[in-house]
Amino acid sequence: MEAVTSKTAQLTAGKGFLSPLVIIGILFFIFGFVTWLSSVLIPYLQIACELNNFQSYLVAFAFYISYFLMGIPSGWLLKLTGFKKGMSIGLLLVAAGTLLFIPAAISRYFPVFLLGLFVQGAGLTVLQTASNPYVTILGPKESAARRISFMGICNGIAGVIAPLILGAVILNDADALKGKLAALNATEKIRALNELAHKVIVPYTVVTIILVILAVVIYQSALPEIDEEDSQTENDVAIPSDSKTSIFKFPHLLLGVLVLFLYTGVEVIAGNSIIGYGAYYGFPLSVAKFFTAFTLTGMLVGYLIGILCIPKYFSQESALKFSALLGVVFATSALLTTGMVSITFIALLGLANSLIWPSIWPLAIAGLGKFTKTGASLLVMAISGAAILPLLYGYLTDKTNAQQAYIMVIPCYLVIGYYAVYGYKAGQSVT
Repeated sequence: MEAVTSKTAQLTAGKGFLSPLVIIGILFFIFGFVTWLSSVLIPYLQIACELNNFQSYLVAFAFYISYFLMGIPSGWLLKLTGFKKGMSIGLLLVAAGTLLFIPAAISRYFPVFLLGLFVQGAGLTVLQTASNPYVTILGPKESAARRISFMGICNGIAGVIAPLILGAVILNDADALKGKLAALNATEKIRALNELAHKVIVPYTVVTIILVILAVVIYQSALPEIDEEDSQTENDVAIPSDSKTSIFKFPHLLLGVLVLFLYTGVEVIAGNSIIGYGAYYGFPLSVAKFFTAFTLTGMLVGYLIGILCIPKYFSQESALKFSALLGVVFATSALLTTGMVSITFIALLGLANSLIWPSIWPLAIAGLGKFTKTGASLLVMAISGAAILPLLYGYLTDKTNAQQAYIMVIPCYLVIGYYAVYGYKAGQSVT
């Protein structure tokens, strides 16, 4: 334990942290790559498995609900294995999920695809839980926010690349297939859909192999174990939580959990629905597959703005207020315009969303003291908003249309705005 504590102290002091930082950056790239593949899988599986809009958004549900169900078990696992072994286990879990896509594609059975997505999400939950503590201690505490933003950029770059690569493989000729399905007899239709389903086998086999190799590399790496108690920030131990005896006595945290739930939902809606929205306006899937990259490019721009401007030019609270305002403006504009202009406003939601996550976290966990880790666990579980809200969007799309369904994101941004102005102060003495 003394060796572990000593190593943790060295990393916190900024000694020898470059190599571990690169490894964690690669992991965050993997997070983004696997996560944003779903933006292509939704329209792809809608064709291959003959789904309506609501059913197609079960792709997002199966993936993100794992954050809610596996958040606490992931913490237990890491206590047993340690962080480095936990990262390897997480990667192997993701690999098991991607491997399940092979029998899913062969059988063209949608529930097996969903099982694979859930297992992938479970693996990413373990990876997120194991990796985030490293970002905090890899270097001086004063520059932690900059490192977090750097990880966000790694995640975002992967999110731009992943849909382009997978879309080029599995959505190639999808438009032509959609056009001729109605004219095929039952046997020909089944054959054509099976051929489409089989297109995921090669890319997901490659992804599986890469994940297994990376799991072995990390297991064999010199990535140091960290002492969980020693790596606590001053904020964890120095800020009194008064006489409060329960996490539920912190209203600003509970509101923060709600806000993060709504935020993750609208973020995934913006990224995952835009391909289908392009198709709604008549863009072929061969073109619309690029639209998710536009949304995530907007997020990358926002990350860079955050790195350069917070807190030098404006505060976290101001960033959150401005993000909520942009969300309302862009969503309203998307509802009032049509065609490529409306699609562009949906893509711009990526810019509006980019600063919400890093702004909510410090506001929500402020003053929790000994409850900080429990509060952080609740915030991670709130990622399940990305499972629930896209389903609602899919339902509204079936009942109305792809454009009118976006009206649901406006009240979400209004709640985020309320938190930025008043909610984060609830139950606290804010000076």
